[in-house]
Amino acid sequence: MEEHRLLLRDIEIPDIEGLEVYTRRGGYGGATRAVREMDAGQVIDAVAAAGLRDRGGDWSPVATRWRQAADSGDAVRYLCVNAAETEPGLFRDRKLAERLPHRLLEGIIIAARALGASVAYICQREDLRRAWESLERALSEAYDAGWLGRDIGGSGWDLDVFLHPNGGAFIASEETALLAALEGRRAEPRAPDGSPPPHRLWGHPAAVHDAGTLGYLPSILSDGGEAFRQAGTEEYPGTCVFCVSGHVRRPGLYELSLGGGTMRDLVEGCAGGVRQGHRLKAVLPGGYVAPPLGPDQLDAPLTPAAWAVPAGGDFPGAFVNGGVIVMDDTTCMVDAAIHLMRYFASQSCGKCPPCAEGGAWLLEILQRLEAGEGSPGDVDLILRLARQVSPPLQRGASTALCGFGAAFAWALQGLVSAFRDEFDAHIESGGCPVEKDDAITVPESVNIRF
Repeated sequence: MEEHRLLLRDIEIPDIEGLEVYTRRGGYGGATRAVREMDAGQVIDAVAAAGLRDRGGDWSPVATRWRQAADSGDAVRYLCVNAAETEPGLFRDRKLAERLPHRLLEGIIIAARALGASVAYICQREDLRRAWESLERALSEAYDAGWLGRDIGGSGWDLDVFLHPNGGAFIASEETALLAALEGRRAEPRAPDGSPPPHRLWGHPAAVHDAGTLGYLPSILSDGGEAFRQAGTEEYPGTCVFCVSGHVRRPGLYELSLGGGTMRDLVEGCAGGVRQGHRLKAVLPGGYVAPPLGPDQLDAPLTPAAWAVPAGGDFPGAFVNGGVIVMDDTTCMVDAAIHLMRYFASQSCGKCPPCAEGGAWLLEILQRLEAGEGSPGDVDLILRLARQVSPPLQRGASTALCGFGAAFAWALQGLVSAFRDEFDAHIESGGCPVEKDDAITVPESVNIRF
């Protein structure tokens, strides 16, 4: 299965992170058109015609969010960009920031133009030093070249972009929590108050997008919506960048046309399958926030339309944001569940008891199983507690304010249901029956293939 690069186009070009090379390769062509030839409504119409959808996980139409902000009647609007990628198994946006920072800035210019925003914030993790420093350099170059600041392109329109640390917390990537952090408050999700969309920052409309969504805008504006629609399906046009890590021969980033293949094509074809001498045990198709796929389920299509989440499709799983973690037969699923719950228990904002208390309780039970101290009924207790947080794959059914609880509840229920025998064996044998191999490739050690 061949890659179809739109978001990662030219990533292999030496020095593409600099303004000179990026511009020489056609960079800022889309921004030029948006600023000098189009008004805000025309930019929105162009993106709507291309059919661009959010790549952060919910796959909602981007132009719809922009129209909600434009229809608010408020003269002050903000654009907020989530580039932090705090979710396990994701490393797309950090590579975009490292290698193609000007593509991200160009996408921000186009989105801000559509929104009529004069201020944009990029929320990034300071511990990702290479990405942070690359964005800092690109911002400086963009200001010096007149792409940011006052009277951009002689249009009379001003735009300032600020790089803002998000602290590295998972919950800070939830949209309302991200806005709360920008306002100087704790990164906690807001309870729905019945207000119509969009979200608000300091009382004014704010659109929140992932960096990996805005990175498509330069191609759409410069090449046209029809060129974008040549990849993907009618309902879900374009591509998706898959972050493949774990027990595979070729971990990395793979940008594929939506609907152009299956999970098997991605894992066994692009990523080379599991290591020699081992068998595939499971694939987590949404990083750590989706139920696992077994070896016989890998013919699932790579398009959101086919999956129960987000599109209500026939395939009983979740097609989220491109994070794919592969596990072979050396993986203990109880140990995998412990890693899952250790992370989520530590990342809860503490506002909702199902996450703050339930996560820690589930972790304690799992650790007891792995240590050989499990009791009959512990596995059923795990399932019961996880279902109380959120029934499997039922959107909006979580007992927490945001999707944080559903994220670990779905994944944990999926792991236990698919590998119930292995969880029971930990109790019956008084310990872990799996010969583990911890030599798993994590995102920090993965590089794009040039």
